[in-house]
Order: sequence, then structure tokens, then C-alpha cells
Amino acid sequence: MNTELLGVIGIFILTVVLAIPFGKYIAKVFLGNKTLLDPIFNPIEKFIFKISGINPAEEMNWKQHLKALLSINMVWFFLCFFVLLFQGSLPLNPDNNPSMTPDLAFNTAISFLVNCDLQHYSGESGVSYLSQLILMFLQFVSAGVGIAAAVMVFTAMKERTTDKLGNFYNYFVKSCTRILLPLSAIVAIVLVFSGSPMTFEGKDAITTLQGDHVEVSRGPAAAFIAIKHIGTNGGGFFGANSAHPLENPTYFTNAVELLAQMIVPFAMIFALGFFLNKKKFSYIIFGVMTVGFLLLVIPTISSEINGNPAIAKMGIAQTTGAMEGKEVRFGPAISGFWSIATTVISTGSVNSMHDSAMPVSGAMQLLAMMVNAFYGGCGVGYLNFYIFIILAVFISGLMVGRTPEFLGKKIEAREVKIAAFIAILHPLLILAGTALASYFAANDTAMGYWFSGNATGWLNNPGNHGFSEMLYEYTSSAANNGSGFEGLGDNNPFWNITTGIVLLLSRFIPIIGPLAIAGLLANKKYIPESAGTLKTDTSIFGIMIFAVIAIIAALSFFPALALGPLAEFFTLK
Repeated sequence: MNTELLGVIGIFILTVVLAIPFGKYIAKVFLGNKTLLDPIFNPIEKFIFKISGINPAEEMNWKQHLKALLSINMVWFFLCFFVLLFQGSLPLNPDNNPSMTPDLAFNTAISFLVNCDLQHYSGESGVSYLSQLILMFLQFVSAGVGIAAAVMVFTAMKERTTDKLGNFYNYFVKSCTRILLPLSAIVAIVLVFSGSPMTFEGKDAITTLQGDHVEVSRGPAAAFIAIKHIGTNGGGFFGANSAHPLENPTYFTNAVELLAQMIVPFAMIFALGFFLNKKKFSYIIFGVMTVGFLLLVIPTISSEINGNPAIAKMGIAQTTGAMEGKEVRFGPAISGFWSIATTVISTGSVNSMHDSAMPVSGAMQLLAMMVNAFYGGCGVGYLNFYIFIILAVFISGLMVGRTPEFLGKKIEAREVKIAAFIAILHPLLILAGTALASYFAANDTAMGYWFSGNATGWLNNPGNHGFSEMLYEYTSSAANNGSGFEGLGDNNPFWNITTGIVLLLSRFIPIIGPLAIAGLLANKKYIPESAGTLKTDTSIFGIMIFAVIAIIAALSFFPALALGPLAEFFTLK
């Protein structure tokens, strides 16, 4: 077990060590400074802009950024929706997988568009290779959109008084070509040499050691798995996601995939410090996020390695920890660490079944997504945290009797209203959705078109755990995570449509809000620092941000957690 813990610690430290220079590289890319990769990517980017007719040097204000972002996402949605709807009749379908129903195609297209990759289907049997390629395309561009949005906020924070905040398309293309593509290529090569398939051939017929004849699904998996993690997407090529032996063959690939999903979110925080030339500020942000992460991951690992107390009462030794739903080649420690890394970072991939996790672990996984501000996904992780920075500055200013200021700009009523709305929206979407589903299930409602049968039919587990399954599904959707408590029967119109709506609202409104705040602040008159200016690069301010996150985010969900995983925890005692 000590060896397993050393593996966890080593992976985390290695990621941080690599993220600092990578963050410096990211800052150079978006500042327009020279990098070693310029000779490779400059011609590619010039070609892209030439054929698209876009002038990357044309400056945009925050409203133009939003218009470009939302317009291009709408085009991608319709492209993906129609491919999924007619995939059974389209090429690259050697296994003859059927077309999706309209409600499932709606949910899947939105899910991959918004960087969530919530999957109400199984990858081997649910989509064709053409659909997998379209979904892989969305995994690149959805991550690129998140990074581009964050860079616009970085630019607004850097400039003194301006409405010129760079060019969205320039930020977006550079995010894809210079950050996501090179890293994905490296990870894909590692996976191919470790045993992950990369082919367009259909199922392979094999004979097992027992003499059984089985068909094994394969396909262009390695490339898909690489961007699924680098882009903090999380959608699995196979139904079992990274618990599948072809998606995550060894402990080494497990470590690579963990590092891959953490590297960009970590690096974006350090990139902020290099971009603004305020490294101490980025260290404070990273410190707050890391404290929050550790408060989630330590109880989870402890719970998993100590095993199930109900089994212990039966006199059964659990020397390897709680192994239900876990792969023997990984073990409980690294599986517990993965479960928090993937929910904190909003990747949503799994190397064990979260539905089988111990109640404390389930509570921590839920809380990681409910807070949704520690590290986060590509780009959007900082956007979520930015909301809490604005609220912390405002509250701190009121406490000392001064007009709140952040980086030389006054925080006024308009910015605070936007930040408060975004902060409240997240729990509203999660709790309202869960309340609706719970009401139907509690009354065993006949759902008609929405579900074939009564509402209790979508629950494989009654009581507290069944409530947790419904709570987890909406939490995962609202946090753009995509993982699930898979005891829930979710491939039906009710869950496809309601989570699809939550996915849309919880992706774009939390992007619109920070961009609007950053744009409004950038337009304001710059106020030079004075003796009374609130310092935002101190540990005191870091504590203030953490307190705001704990009060506004975490405590909003305590009653729901008490009804679900916490109640389940006490039933095992």
C-alpha cells in the first residue's frame, strides 16, 4: 500500500513540475512571443486563416468574442447531431452500429460540444467510427474554446483601459495547434506502443484461454483517448472508459493518462502568472486550489484503502482495500486519486466504477463537481475561479470600508450581480433537476413518452444510493464532467433531454458571465495602487477566496449530500 501511495504522490508532483515550464510556454504563445515550435505551426496557422478568410490581427471586444464563440459552436452542434442521427447509413461503420434516436443524438451532440462528454451510450455499440471521429473533433475544439475564453480574460486583466481584447479565432486556433495537438500526439504514441488499438478495422474474433470464441471491439482508439484527457473531455472510446484494458492497458498508461488530464489545467494557472507578470498571484490561486484538492483526495484514498466496514463486520479481511468496481492492475489508492482528479478537473473519465465507491468517496466526488472551482477544465477552470475572485474582492472591500478594486479596476454593482448570478446558477441547475427526478421516482410516476414505464424503473438502487445516482447525474452535467453513478438508467427521453438542457446552460452562461465581467472591467479607468489597495497576491486573500468558495458553493449542497452519500455512510457503521 505504501508503494501505491508513493505512486500517487509521484504523479502529482511530476505534473506540477512539468506544468510550470509548460505554463510559461502557453503564456509566450498567447503573448505572441517567439517559441521553438514557431517554424512548424506558423505556416499551418497562416494556411488556416487564409482559407477561412479570417484576419487574426483584427481586435475584438468582449461582445464580439462571445458572438464568434457562440456562432461557431452552433455550427458544430448541428454537424454532430445529424451525423449521429444518420450514422447507421453513413460510411466507416464496419460493426453496423445503428443510428441514434433523436433524444440520444441531442444529448450526445450537446455533451461533446460543451466539453462534458456525458455518455448515455456504450462506445463499442453506440457509435460508428465516423461518429467517433466527429466526437474526437469536438473534443479538440471544445477544449480550444475554453482556453480561448480564458485567454481573453487574461488579456482583459493585463490591459489598463481598453475594449480591444485580441482575436477569438487567433486564440482558438493557437489553443488547438500549439497546445492540444502536440500533447495529444505524444500521449497517443505512448498508448499505441502500450497496446491501445489504432485501426479502422472492425471487431476482431479471438479464442480465449478458456476456449471461448469472442469478438473484441477495436478502432481508432489511441487518438481518441489522448485528446479525451489532454482536453479534459473524458468521453470513453469504449463503454468502460479508462477501466477498459484497451483504453488503459497498464499502470504506466494509467499514470500517463492521469498526467495528461491534469497538465493543461495546472499549466493554465501558471500561465496566468507569466502572462500578467504576477507569478505570486498565480501561486496563491494554485495554492488555494491545491488545498481544496487535498481536502477531497485524502479522505477518498483513506476510505478506499481501508475497505468496506460492512464486509469487515463479516470477518472478511480486505488487505487490498475496497476492490469492488476497481481494476486489480491499478488498486484502490490510485483509483481513489483518479476519481477526485477527474471530478475536480472536470475530465470525467474513470478507471474504476464510481457507483461502487465507498460513501465517503462518493461524497468527495460529488463535492468536487459541486464546488467546480479547483483546477477545472481547459480554460474554464480559471473562469469558474474568477467568479469567486470577484466575489471575494467585493466582500473584502465591504469589510474594510473601501470601494472594492481588482488589478486597478473598481468592482461595482453590475459585475457583482453577474458574478452572484453565475455562482447561484450552478446549485440551482443541480438541485432543481435532482428534485424533479426525485419527485417522479418517489411517486413512481408513469412517465409516458419520457420513460418507458414508471419513474422507479430508472433506479437500480433504492434509498440513499438511488438518490445519489440522480444527484450525481445532474451534478456531472452541470459541472461539464461526464462521469456517472452508472446504476442509473439514463438512456431515455427524460434523462437525455433534461441533462441536455442542463449541459447547455451550465457551459455557456458560466463562460458568458466571466467574459462580460472581464470586458466591463477592461473598459474602466485604471486606478494606480496605493497604500489602501487590496493586495490579491497574499495568503490572507487566498484564505478569503477559499472561505467564499466554502460558503457559497460547498454549503449550498450540504442538505443534498446528507440525504445521499452521507446517510449511506452512517448506515454502514
